[in-house]
Amino acid sequence: MYSIGTLARRTGVKVPTIRYYEQCGLMEAAERTAGNQRRYDAAALERLVFIRHARELGFPLEAIRDLIALAGHPARPCAAADRIAADHLRAVRARIARLERLERELARIAAACSAGSVAECRVLEALADHSHCTGAH
Repeated sequence: MYSIGTLARRTGVKVPTIRYYEQCGLMEAAERTAGNQRRYDAAALERLVFIRHARELGFPLEAIRDLIALAGHPARPCAAADRIAADHLRAVRARIARLERLERELARIAAACSAGSVAECRVLEALADHSHCTGAH
């Protein structure tokens, strides 16, 4: 059995985050000692590692909740898990495309600056000029 502090150290997840995961149902409520301290078992440790890894990959909490539910039924086909991963991949690719557009715009603005005075600053001028703005950033 692990205290919440030990669980936090073993997984790299902060104590308030563990409490939050309990509140939103990603983690089952921990057993309590007579002194009202949380106690977690090995299954809770494994689940928290799963959640942390999914969060590192950028999965939203609702997708993680769905993946945890699927993991509880090992005999089921994994098509739903594949769909969740594919949906997340599409979202990541869309975010990358937006960031690439942002990068190009920032590079254009920075390249236009001659490092003169503020009165002639191309960066400030470009930010005030919305004619190049696509709304995508």
